[in-house]
Amino acid sequence: MTEHGEDRTGGEILVRALEINGAERVFGVPGESYLAVLDAFYGARNSVQFTICRQEGGAAYMAEAYAKLTGRVGICFVTRGPGATNASIGVHAAFQDSTPMILFIGQVASDQRDREAFQEIDYRRMYGPLAKWVAQIEDARRIPEYVSRAFHTATSGRPGPVVLALPEDMLTDRVAAADVEAHRPVRAHPGASDMAALRDLLAGAERPLMIVGGGGWTAQTSRDIQAFAQASRIPTGCAFRRQDCFDNSDDCYVGDVGIGINPKLAARVRDADLIVAVGPRLGEMTTGGYTLVEPPVPRQKLVHVHPGAEELNSVYKATLAIQSGVEAFAAAARAMKPVDSAAWAGQTATARAEYLKHIETPRIPGDLQMGEIMGWLRRTLPGDAILVNGAGNYSTWPHRFYQWTQYHTQAAPTLGSMGYGVPAGVAAKLAFPDRIVVSFNGDGCFMMNGQELATAVQYGANAIFIVVNNGMYGTIRMHQERRYPGRVLGTELANPDFAALARAYGANGEIVERTEQFFPAFERAVAADRPSLLELRIDPEAITPTATLAGLRAQAKG
Repeated sequence: MTEHGEDRTGGEILVRALEINGAERVFGVPGESYLAVLDAFYGARNSVQFTICRQEGGAAYMAEAYAKLTGRVGICFVTRGPGATNASIGVHAAFQDSTPMILFIGQVASDQRDREAFQEIDYRRMYGPLAKWVAQIEDARRIPEYVSRAFHTATSGRPGPVVLALPEDMLTDRVAAADVEAHRPVRAHPGASDMAALRDLLAGAERPLMIVGGGGWTAQTSRDIQAFAQASRIPTGCAFRRQDCFDNSDDCYVGDVGIGINPKLAARVRDADLIVAVGPRLGEMTTGGYTLVEPPVPRQKLVHVHPGAEELNSVYKATLAIQSGVEAFAAAARAMKPVDSAAWAGQTATARAEYLKHIETPRIPGDLQMGEIMGWLRRTLPGDAILVNGAGNYSTWPHRFYQWTQYHTQAAPTLGSMGYGVPAGVAAKLAFPDRIVVSFNGDGCFMMNGQELATAVQYGANAIFIVVNNGMYGTIRMHQERRYPGRVLGTELANPDFAALARAYGANGEIVERTEQFFPAFERAVAADRPSLLELRIDPEAITPTATLAGLRAQAKG
C-alpha cells in the first residue's frame, strides 16, 4: 500500500487506481451519474484514454474484445439505469467467454437509495448471475480496496467480469485514501502427480484427442501446447470460437469443435478413448448440445484442465481433473517426456487430411462466392491479422475456411450474441493500429451496433468492416425452414444501402456483388486512411456453405 495523504475526490481516487492497475484505455458512454470520474479522466488524459462510444452495449462489447485480444482487463463505464441495462450484453459475453472485465456503473446518490429514484436499480440483484462479483462502493476511502479486489477477481481463477456501482455523492466526496499497489493475478499450477497421471493416461490410450480453448491464454501458452501436441503427435482441435489457441497450419491441428463441426471430426470426438480438454468448459456449443461428450460420466476418459475449481466436475465427472491456469499447464505439458504415439500417429495424419478436405472451397448459388473470398483472405492476410465477428450463419465462412496461426488474432463471442463484430473491430484496431483488422458482420448483426462506425471514424480505427447481406436473419430462417418449411415470418429484413451508410459516417463504402470485385475493393480498404465497409450482396439461397433455402424446405417437406 502506498501513502497518499492529501484529500482527493472519489473520482480522482478511482482513476488513480485504474492507472496503478495498468489501465491505458477505457470505453464508455458519459452520464451525469459519474461526472466526477469523467473530470478525473480529464486530469489523467495523458495516461488513460477514454473512448467515447455510441451505445452502452457497444462500449461493453469493445471492453470485452479489447481484453480478449490484449490479455489486459477490459474497462467500461456507463451511467445508471438504461446505461447499465444496455451494457449487460457485454457482461454476459465476458462471463461466458471467461474474459477479464470490470464494468463501472454510476449510481443514484446515497440519500436517494431504496426510493426507486430516477433510474435506480439494485445492481447486486440485476448482475448477480452475470458476473463473478457485484458490489457497490459506499465510502470513497475504500475505493482502492474495491478496485484491487475487482482486478484480482476478474483475472484470478477462471477470468470473468466484475461490476462495481458508484453512488454519485461518493464520487464527489473529498477524502484521504492510501493507494493499493497493482494487482497480481493468482493462478493455480498443476502438481507433479497431475502430470504423471496425465502421462499414464496418454500412454495407455489408442484414440486420444486434445481440445483447447477457454480464457487466460497467451502467445506462449499457444506455443507450449503446440509443442506438447507435436511431441506426442496428439490430434488437436479448438473449442468453439477459440481457433487462435493453436496454429491451424500445424499438422496436429484437426479442426474446430463447435457449430458446424466437420462430421468426421465429430465422430472422432465420440470415438476417442481419451479427451484432454485444456481450458474449455466443454459447454453446449463445443459438445454439440452435450452429445459428443455426454454428462455426467462421459464414455471417453476425460482429463479436464481448468483454472476454476467450481467448474471441474460440475457437469462432467472427469477421470482426471486438474485445477490449473492454462499457461502453467501448457508449460508443464511441454516439459513432460513424450509418450510413444505409434498407436495413433496414423490417425492424426488422417484427421489432418480430413480437416484440409473440409476447408476446400465450395460453390454456392449466385455471382458472389464466399468460399473463394475466404480462400483468398487465407492466402493473402499476414499471420498477425485480426479477424472478429458476431453471430449468424455468415460467421461459418471465417470459422470454417480461415486459418489462424497466431494467438490474439480472433475475437468472437462464444455466447453467440449478435452485434459484436463492429465494436470488436473498433477495439481491435485501437489496440493494434498497425495490424490489419477484418470485422465480419451479417446484415442483421451489423444493424445492432453499426452506429459504432462513428466511433471508428472519430478515433481513426481503420478496420475493414465486411457486411454479408442476404436480406434476412439467416440463422433463424434456416431453422424456420427446417422446422416450419415455407412459413416465413419475422426473419425478412429491409436493409439500407450499407456502403452509403458507411460514407455518411465518414468511412469508405463499397458494394461487392461479384467475386472478382472483392479483391481490388479489399486492397483499396487496406490502403485507405479511414475505416472501410464492404457490403457483400450474397444470394439469399446460399443460407450456409453447403445448403440452400430451397433444399432445406424440400428436405423438411419430403
